[in-house]
This record gives sequence, structure tokens and C-alpha cells, in this order.
Amino acid sequence: MMAEKYVDLDTLKYLLNDVHDLNSLLDRERFQDHDPESLDLFIDSVKQFADKELFPYLREMDENPAHHKDGTVMVHPQVKTMMEKGGELGLISAPFDYEEGGMQIPLLVQTVTAYILDAANNHLPGYTGLTQGAAELIVHFANQTLKDTYVPNMLSGRWGGTMCLTEPQAGSSLSDIVTKATPTEEGHYLISGQKIFISGGDHQYAENIVHLLLARIEGAPKGTKGISLFVVPKNRPDAHGTLTPNDVTTVADFQKMGQKGYCTTHLGFGDAGDCRGFLVGEPNKGLHYMFMMMNGARIAVGRGASAIASAAYHASLQYANERPQGRKLTKDGTKNVDQKQNLIIEHPDVRRMLMMQKAVVEGSMSLCLLAAKYYDLEYTATSPEEKRKYNTLLEMIIPVVKTYPAEAGIDAVNNGLQILGGYGFCTDFVLQQYSRDIRISAIYEGTTGIQSQDLLGRKMTMGNGEGAKMLMDEMMQTIQAASQIDALRPYADILSQKMQKTVAIFEHLMPFAMKGDYERFLADASIFMEFFSLVVIGWSWLEIGVNAKQALLTGNGNYSEDFYESKLTTLEYFFAYELPKTSGLAEILMHPTTVTIKKEKETIC
Repeated sequence: MMAEKYVDLDTLKYLLNDVHDLNSLLDRERFQDHDPESLDLFIDSVKQFADKELFPYLREMDENPAHHKDGTVMVHPQVKTMMEKGGELGLISAPFDYEEGGMQIPLLVQTVTAYILDAANNHLPGYTGLTQGAAELIVHFANQTLKDTYVPNMLSGRWGGTMCLTEPQAGSSLSDIVTKATPTEEGHYLISGQKIFISGGDHQYAENIVHLLLARIEGAPKGTKGISLFVVPKNRPDAHGTLTPNDVTTVADFQKMGQKGYCTTHLGFGDAGDCRGFLVGEPNKGLHYMFMMMNGARIAVGRGASAIASAAYHASLQYANERPQGRKLTKDGTKNVDQKQNLIIEHPDVRRMLMMQKAVVEGSMSLCLLAAKYYDLEYTATSPEEKRKYNTLLEMIIPVVKTYPAEAGIDAVNNGLQILGGYGFCTDFVLQQYSRDIRISAIYEGTTGIQSQDLLGRKMTMGNGEGAKMLMDEMMQTIQAASQIDALRPYADILSQKMQKTVAIFEHLMPFAMKGDYERFLADASIFMEFFSLVVIGWSWLEIGVNAKQALLTGNGNYSEDFYESKLTTLEYFFAYELPKTSGLAEILMHPTTVTIKKEKETIC
């Protein structure tokens, strides 16, 4: 049984236009050819495409997984539709420059359209999204020959693209990759090695797949400083466009608990000694190039997790509005069995779980859009100072953008499954699929532990705390605005107190780093991530609250009174039920225990 709705388009557009002020971006030279009306039509066209070509196939793709057969991967026919229509609609080319065949659409708008696609069917958008990311790397860092050879066919959707980082023996430790690149007199390199967990790595509908691969040139320095980036096509084109197999082997397809329609492959390179790779940029700078694109990738993961949680929320909400069960207690604490059963949405505990879902979905949705806006502001900055400001703000929130929608989204979907009771555990209803699909989000593009160490170990200490101060200054602007509205002043005071607690926790932990005890400093990085994420999402909700309350007070809003009141109700829920969790997390972070740090001769773990 499928739900009728998977995303709240009004809320998406409200956050885009009102809370994050799309108009202010369209004043910038890069985006001046666009106007809100035309972009609104673009968003609507994507929604219509998602309604017709993505959402109806969600269950079918789960029930008929991608699988390895005869040296390739067999995927659902909608993958072909996704690639072709993705090219025609401009879903792949949207952010690229006009001269590259792009549309120069703000990432803020593209994040809205991608959110719709992810919510409709999270198995499909990765094929176009990774193609876009691979093409971006070529555009930004490769020579003109590589751009001319590969980018047009990628933006049209004729050719796919991937990122090839992970290796069997290295996992997340990229400094340990061993895939080898041997230079030749002809100018290309011979590639040999294996890559695993390559999303969209091969399928029967791809004429060609362009792999952006990390490898080590013979004689390069050890560690991450010796990694280079290469274009390695599945089939290499000659000067006339004729394709020749490039000694890239699809070894297997990983069978997964979720996102079964989004193939994940094990690839071999150079088994026959003739896999040709083409250097992107300069030698030994591959990881630097790859990570320049990583902020966009991490926004995409957070966006996708929030979108899956959105679809699960709407499925849960529909069920709660249709399912009668139980009766309300009377004043004497009994039930009147002669009364008809209540819909479960009338039960406070069910309402709490629904509000938790809504708070996570819309709070993380807004955070992802904020990150996209920072990205656009950095990209279009007109001074070094402005560029540095928005780069710093983006760097500060990006670990949270990747992590909170994933971790809290998993909890949100789990709440939705709980609302359905026994039916939630059955394949008749879609909640069990969303529960499986979203689980990978906390692992993609750097696990929660990796993101947490990045936040505490790098971002909080960046520029001697300059980044953290800059972000808190942004938060304080929202707090000050909320303080001017009587109904919001209590929430402003609470968030201000939580910010002060953040400083106290950091001052408690920082001495360990100053003494060189980095293991102790970072031991509870994931706990700090959870604490800090709740504070950041509290800021997101206060920002929404200020906008909603001003719309109600002035009567100048574009939406109904009920729409704005629902935002304020969810704000109240978040500050009453979610933000207080920071108190227990703070207690853990400031506790003197070192129980999780392994001692000598300890055998308990």
C-alpha cells in the first residue's frame, strides 16, 4: 500500500522563497537571467516528472533489485527513463555554466528539485546525481580535451558517471588506497586495481560510464599526498567517437538491505593490462580535487535522508488519519465501549511521534537549503572577504547537514513504522522499505563517526575558533529577531542558553587537545555531534518561527493562517521535546569517564 503524498511542496517553496529568500540570490550576476516565476515552473515540472516516472515505481524497484548478470548489472527500466529525461529536463546540467551546456541555476533551487526526486523514489536520482558530480570534477579541473570528450554526453544523460574512491583493503582510509597508475609514452596512464561500493557503477542502459577514479602514480608519496585523480571510462572513445572497451570489469553487484534499485558495484581495472586513465589536473592533487566537490555531495546525502523521512512522514500521517483504534479515556479513567473507535491521530502518543517526524523533516529540509544557499553565496562572492565568510559558514555546518538528517531521519522513519504498529513490520506497507532505504544515509560520504570527528576536531577549532564564532553570530541574529516578538522570546532565551552550554562543553574538551591527548578530545565526538546538531536545528526552527510569526502579525504571508500555525506548533514541539535532550548529552560530554578508551591488557571489548 502506497501513500498518496511524499512531499509537502508548499513547505519546500515556503522555505525556498520566504525563509531563505531566493530573490536575494537572483540579484547576483550569475543568476540574473532567472526569475522566481520561471524557477517555480521548473520546480513544478520536476514534481510532475516525479509523480509520473519515479513515485509509482518505488516499491517495484525494491522488489526487483539490481543484480549482476553476464558481466554487467541489470537494473529496472526506469533507470533508462531517469537518465534520458534527466538530460532533457536539465536535471543533470542545471548548475553548470552556459558555455558548458548548463542552465546556471542556483544550487538552492536545484536542492529543492532534487529533494522532490529523492522523496518520490530514492533509488533513481543517484544515477543522475553522480553523473553530475563526475562531470563537475571534469569541468573544474580537467583539460579542454577531456571536457570536450566527456562532458556533453554526461550532461545529456547518454553517459553515466561515478566516483571511485573506496578499495577493499582501505575502506574509509583513503591514505591506504593502492590502485596504481603507470605513465605511458602516449600520455595516458595504465590503471590497475579494484574499487568497491561504487554507486551506479554499471548497468545495461549505459552506453558508457565515466569513472572519476583515485589512484597512486608509481613513485608518488605515501598517504593522501600521493593520490591523483583520473578519468577512466568504461569504454574509451576515439577521435571519431567510436567506443572501445577499456578493460574495466564489473566483478559483482552488492546486494543490500535497502536502495535495492540503486546498484552498487565492485569494479576491476586493468585485469588485461589495458585500462587507460587520463590524469585530471596535476599529479598528487586528486584528493584535494575530490574534496572540493565533497560539500555538494554531503549536502546531497543530507537532502536525500530528509526526503526519505518526508515520504515516510506523509505515509504515516495518512495511515494515522485513516486507522480507527481504541477510545479516549473518560473523566473517570474508563473507556466507553459503546462509542465508535477514535482515529489513532487523536491519541497524544501518536501525535507526538508524528510531530517528531515533522520536526525532523522540515528542520533538516531547511538546514539543507541553508547549506545550498551558503554554497551559492560563496560561489558568486564579489570579494575575498565575502567568499571566505560563506566558505567558513558552509564548512561549519556541513558535518551537521550530512549527519543530522541521516541519524534523526532514521529515528523519524522508525517512529513512522511504530505508528503503523504490526502493519509497519509488513511488506504490505511502505514504511518498512523507507526504514531500510534511509539506513545507508548515515554511512554514505563519510560515516557519522567521521563527520563527528571532522566537526569537533577540525571545524570547531578552525581558525582558532573563528568559524564557530562566525556561526554563532549568525545564530545570534535570529535570536535577537525572535526576542523582539513576545511569543518567541522564551524560545530565543532557551537557544541562547544552549549556545552558552556549547561554549562550556568546548572549553571543557579543548584542554585535552592542547595537551596532545587527541584520543580523549575526540572520544565522544559523536555525542558532541548529536548535541550540536540539536542546537543547529533549534536555530533552523527559530528562523522558521520568526518568519511564520511575522507573516501572521502583518497579514502579508503567501500561505494560510493554518500553514503558519503548524510551523509554530512544530517549533514548540522541537523546543519542548527534542532540544531538552541536549542536557543529558552535555552531562555525558562533561563527565570525567574514559571508559570507551581501550586500556592496556583490557579484554572486555
